[in-house]
Parts: sequence; structure tokens; C-alpha cells
Amino acid sequence: MPISKTEYSRRRRNLMGLMEPHSIAIIPSAREQIRSRDTHFSFRQDSDFHYLCGFDEPDAVLVLMPGRRQAQFVIFCRDRDPKMEQWDGYRAGPEGVCERHQADDAFPIGDIDDILPGLIEGRERVYYSMGRSAEFDRHIMEWVNAIRAQEASGAVPPGEFTDLDHLVHELRLFKSAAELKLMRKAASITTAAHLRAMRACRPGLYEYQLEAELQYAFASGGARHAAYPSIVGGGENACILHYVENSAKLRDGDLVLIDAGCELEGYASDVTRTFPVNGRFSAEQRAIYDLVLQAQQAAIAEISAGKQWNQPHDASVKVITEGLVELGILKGKPAELIERGAEREFYMHKVGHWLGLDVHDVGDYRPGGAWRLLEPGMVMTVEPGIYISPHNKRVAKKWRGIGVRIEDNVAVTESGCEVITGDLPTTANDIEAVMAG
Repeated sequence: MPISKTEYSRRRRNLMGLMEPHSIAIIPSAREQIRSRDTHFSFRQDSDFHYLCGFDEPDAVLVLMPGRRQAQFVIFCRDRDPKMEQWDGYRAGPEGVCERHQADDAFPIGDIDDILPGLIEGRERVYYSMGRSAEFDRHIMEWVNAIRAQEASGAVPPGEFTDLDHLVHELRLFKSAAELKLMRKAASITTAAHLRAMRACRPGLYEYQLEAELQYAFASGGARHAAYPSIVGGGENACILHYVENSAKLRDGDLVLIDAGCELEGYASDVTRTFPVNGRFSAEQRAIYDLVLQAQQAAIAEISAGKQWNQPHDASVKVITEGLVELGILKGKPAELIERGAEREFYMHKVGHWLGLDVHDVGDYRPGGAWRLLEPGMVMTVEPGIYISPHNKRVAKKWRGIGVRIEDNVAVTESGCEVITGDLPTTANDIEAVMAG
């Protein structure tokens, strides 16, 4: 179910339609990253580059030139090299890029210094994401300076540089039907992975053994990679928001928090569930868990077109603050506690973030200084949590070390919203039933 050539072409047309006349956009690919000595991390393409063409090789540069007669979409890429391909794998080469990715023209990356200055010359504006790569920034200025050096001979260097991020990221924020289909499939694979981890969990396992169950389910479902390092935190480790060590033994009587999602065709899923290691919530664990679930349900109820981005968060804060007062963990009047942000001692993050090609996807939250209005096609996470530090002596001992987060992926629709990870159980009773087999 990969994105079609037609959709990639439409994305490029949409971007060029937002660019000024007589301009050029330059988007480099990701580069391979050294893992240790002469081994590399698994290659993952730059999300903007992938969004615009779907070509997933390193050492490439995408160029768009709206209005140009000959070729508006040009790629520089690695040339075919049978010897290197025997070591490192197949390369598309310039001909393959034109054939499979609809480039109007393509050149070996080794020729970029000779060819790209000629494409930039005469263009009034350069769209480029400055600051991501110091090395590529330097190349951009070298190419422009090569044009400036020829001004006496009639060469015309660009007069303006414009950050490309805003234009591309606004396009990426709104998911197409094909993107939503991929994200639903990623959600389905991730759901199966979390269910597998719940059923496998028992006291005495190590956190990384549950992580292995997740990774197996991802790959078995057709998603080779996780979208981000999986969080498997048992007991007190659940109170560490970005815990990824995953090395502790799971203990009877503790909760375990799993924040994990697969990546499918570049698109991320991002799901969290918290459940008891032994399959049964204690009274205190259930009280905190039910409160977080109520906060999530209140937040999801606020997601619909025309609502502000922050309304789901505000709803979750209200529920959590009132609940913590009722449990005696916070003391005071809820309205006054909310006014001074007292909940942030236990709930220190926003209720969610955009989701897409990046797990924390692109798109402004406060364009022009005001909270963004939700629109159909946006996809976000909803993930309230309560984390009670084991060292917090202001709280009764029975609550200390309890960390709970519940996270689902939600798409804004014309009529409200769709919880695309909604097949994964959320209530304490349903989770206990899954774990009981």
C-alpha cells in the first residue's frame, strides 16, 4: 500500500504552486550515519525528501524549479556502480530515478558542483531549510558564490533565501486518504504488538524481553522498524517520561508502561498502554489508571474541526486536577490549582502532538501566536499521564512510584474524530481480561 506516483507528483505540484515565480527549491536527502567504526545505523530517509518523491537512497538532492520549460523536477543521486552494489546493495541510478520516481531529469551526485550552480543562476529566490546540515549549508553558499563570481560576465545570483520548512510542513500536516490508510495499517500492527506484550508479560521477565515481543509483532505485521526507541518501563521506571534503557526486571505488584509504535512506509504509529505486571491492578493503581483514562476520554471529546489545538489539553488538565484533589494527592480548590499549574508536578507534558512521517510530526501549533484550529486530515496523539515520583514525600507512600500514561492516535474528521488505535483495549477491566487470556 505505498503512496502512489500520482500522489507524489501532486505533492510536488502543490509545493511549487506555493513558491514564488522564478524560484528554486533544494532538498537534500538524509545521509548514512556511522554506528561504530565501519558499520552504519539502518538508513532512514529525511521526511521532507521522502514526502516529495519517495526515493529512499542516501546522498541525493531533490531540486524543484516551477515554470521551467525543460525539467521542473530534477534529482541528483548516486550513479550505478556494480562493484559497490555487490557490497552495499542495489542503486537506482539516474535512469532508475527517472523511470521509477518520475524525475524529469537526473544526474550523478558527483556532477552536482558542475550542474546545480547553472540551475540556481537566474532564479530570484532559493527555498532551502538552512541550519539542518552545516556541511550542506556550506555547499549552498559555495554554489551561490560561484555564480556571484561570474556576475561581471552576466551571471545573475539569487537575491533572496527563504526557509522551505514552513511550506512543506503545512502540506505534510494534512493527511491524504492514502496516508490515513497507511496510518490505520500501522495502528493495526501496533495494536497487535501491544496485545502480544500484554499476554506475554509476567513477573521475572526483563523489560527488554517485552520489547522483543513488540519488535517481533512489528516485523511479523509487515513493519520492519519501530517508529522510535520503544519505552518499556516497569515500576518506578514508568515515571521517567523518555525511559529507553529497558533493562530492569519486572516485579510482581508493579505496573509496566509501554510506549511503542511501528513505522510503516515511513509513517509512524505512537501508542502507550500501562498495565499490571501480574495481570491485576491494585486499588491505588486502578484509581490512578481510571483517572488518566477519564482525562483521555475528556480530551478526545474535544477533538473536532473548528476546536482549538489546546482545548483537548485543557480538558485533560481539568479532569486530572479534580481527580488528584479527590484522591488527596493535591490539596486546594481545583480552579485555583489549575490557575497556578499545580498539576504539572504530576502531569508535566501536553496531551499530545502531531503524528505522521515523524513521530513528533511537523506543523505549527500556534501560527500567528494563537492556538491552531483543528481541521480534517490532521492526526494527533492523545496521551495524558500521571507520574508520581518515588521520592515525592509530600504524597502518601501508597501512591509513590506509580506512573500511568494512556496514548491513542486520533484523526480529525469532517464530523468529529476517528481514534485509529481504538481497537486496543483501554479500560482496566478489559486489560485484565486480555492478560488473563
